[in-house]
Formats: sequence, structure tokens, C-alpha cells
Amino acid sequence: RESKGFKRATEAPLIISDMIHGLVQKLTASIDDLTGIRGSSGYIIIITIVLLGHRWMNAHPHMVASDKHEEKEEADPPRNFTSEQLAYFDGKKDEKTGDDKPVYLSVNGTVFDVSDGRNFYGPDGPYEAFAGHECGVALAKMSFDTAHLDDLAGCENLNFGEKTELEGWIEKFTYYRNYPVKGRLVPDEKLKPLSTRILTKEDLAKHTGESSQELPEGYATAPIYVGAGDKVFDCSFGGVEFYGVGGGYNKFAGNDVSRALAKMSFDPADIENTNVDDLEEKQKKVLQDWIKTFEERKRYPIVGRLKK
Repeated sequence: RESKGFKRATEAPLIISDMIHGLVQKLTASIDDLTGIRGSSGYIIIITIVLLGHRWMNAHPHMVASDKHEEKEEADPPRNFTSEQLAYFDGKKDEKTGDDKPVYLSVNGTVFDVSDGRNFYGPDGPYEAFAGHECGVALAKMSFDTAHLDDLAGCENLNFGEKTELEGWIEKFTYYRNYPVKGRLVPDEKLKPLSTRILTKEDLAKHTGESSQELPEGYATAPIYVGAGDKVFDCSFGGVEFYGVGGGYNKFAGNDVSRALAKMSFDPADIENTNVDDLEEKQKKVLQDWIKTFEERKRYPIVGRLKK
């Protein structure tokens, strides 16, 4: 019985296949008679596939755009953020350009670009208070209380349920919403003690942003120290593409480049020579403009003073 049943089961698909084949042959003959062209059904099938493909692509334009968007985001090197730098990305109008600023927020130190969720996190959105802030504790507690914002250390003191909630938000942002990760937020309490250090030429040379360099805890990328005047700036906070490996100003990484900046020079002799006493007043002013740019426009953190 079992062998006969198995035989009937295996024969059934063959019978159905023969029926379909017969129908196709009849349909093909009818199309040939109608068009007067032998084999015309093949052309009709090809045209149908092309039309269906075109319709599908037009129905899913976001998929193509998404691929381009991902390629663009992947090109951005990871960077470090200060809380002041992060605060700029609140999605509001830029006062100088009039353009909408991107919307960034930090979750337990990981900075996400949530611009695609502007309706939620941008101006007038239900979560707009989170834009430009560390909001891990607030999300974990499901709270809109601003007292829970900018409390990165508080993420370590959450209870089990709150930590689970926090991990759920990070997973949602990373894998479900696919928000690009821009870098890491380095808390002010970690940066402030660095500003009073006295650094030597040898100290600077250890911080060039290379991958072989030791990565401090909580950083997205290795520090890049650049000396200007009597100050040392960490250009890994937004200047990786310029001063990092492969950047146009990479020669300046790990050096006191006061003279080179003043003279607008890439000459190795000017990079090696740190003396600025013999410069013209005009060149000294150029140096001061660079320092002002580093401090006020780029907002690179000061991580020490140069030993002259």
C-alpha cells in the first residue's frame, strides 16, 4: 500500500506538469495565430517581465535612494564629540546659512544621526528635547524630564529593567531604524583635566590618529593632537577627514604647527621649526585667526599647553 501510495504521490506532479505544458502549447499556438509570427509568445513574455520590473522599481524608489544614502554615510570617518559640539546638531535652522541642521543625539555615548526621524526628534517633534543631547537615561526611564539628559555616567547606575530598555533603544536605532552612527560622545569631566597638562614635542608625536595608536576608553577614534600658539587641540573631534590619515592636513598631526599655520605652509622645514618670533605681524595675525577658528568655530577641545 505504501509503495502504491508513494507512486501516486510522485506521479501527481508529473501529471500536473503535463497539463501545464499542454496549456502553454495551446496558448502559444493561439498567440502565433493571432499575431502571424511564429514564437511571438517568447517576445511577449520578455516584454511583460521588463514592464513588471520597471513597475517594481518605481514602486520602491526608496530602496535605491537608501543604497546611495548608505554609501554616503559609510564615507564619513568616525569622530569624537564634545557635549558642546553635539548640542549644535539640534535640527534647527543654522543662523549663518539658514539651512536645517542635522539631528544628532547620543545614547549611552553612541552618537546617532536621526535626521531621517526629524518628525520625531527635530523641532516640534515629540522627542525634540533629546536632539543634541545624551539621552540614554531618559530613554531607559521612558522620561521626558530634562534632568535625565546629558547624564552619560547615569547609564552605569540604571537598574536591570532600565538597562534592558536602554539596550532595546540602541538595538532599535542601530538595526531597525538604521540610523547612521557618527561617533562617540566624550564627557566633559574626562576632557577638562586634560586642558591644564603641559605637553612636550614628544607627547604630541604620540597622538597622530593612526590605527596603531591606543584608543582611549569611550573614544570613537584615536586622538589627533595639533599644537597652535601655546595650545594643543584634539582634532579628532570633528577634524578627522582633514588631520587624520589620508587627510589634506595630515602632516600637521602630532606637531606644533604654529609657524606652518602662520605662513600657510606645508614645507617640512616650517612644520619642524616651532619658532614664531621672527614672523611678520601679518603672519602672526594669521596664526591667531587659526587658533580662533579651532576654538570658536571648530570647537576642538584644548587638551594641554605647549612646553616652550
